[in-house]
Amino acid sequence: MLIFSVFKTLTDQTVIVELKNDLLITGVLKSVDQFLNIRLDNIQVSDEARHPHMIAVKNCFIRGSVVRYVQIPADAVDTQLLEDATRREALNQTKR
Repeated sequence: MLIFSVFKTLTDQTVIVELKNDLLITGVLKSVDQFLNIRLDNIQVSDEARHPHMIAVKNCFIRGSVVRYVQIPADAVDTQLLEDATRREALNQTKR
């Protein structure tokens, strides 16, 4: 659940989502759930010529299973906090 927690802190940040069908969508992250389904507002598609049907779309819901990558702003993530949380989670798993 660590990744889910990271994404929850990124709400209202601009992210780029790359789908498995090579579609790149840039938008403002509005919500994410435990399945890493993503809702974006104010979206823009990188290659409108290949995807003309997406020009009129202003917000979208993306199923987590079709996401290849999510690019997040570097300054939006506290890397030290993330490293510490990762270590704690790894320790908890080894104790089980």
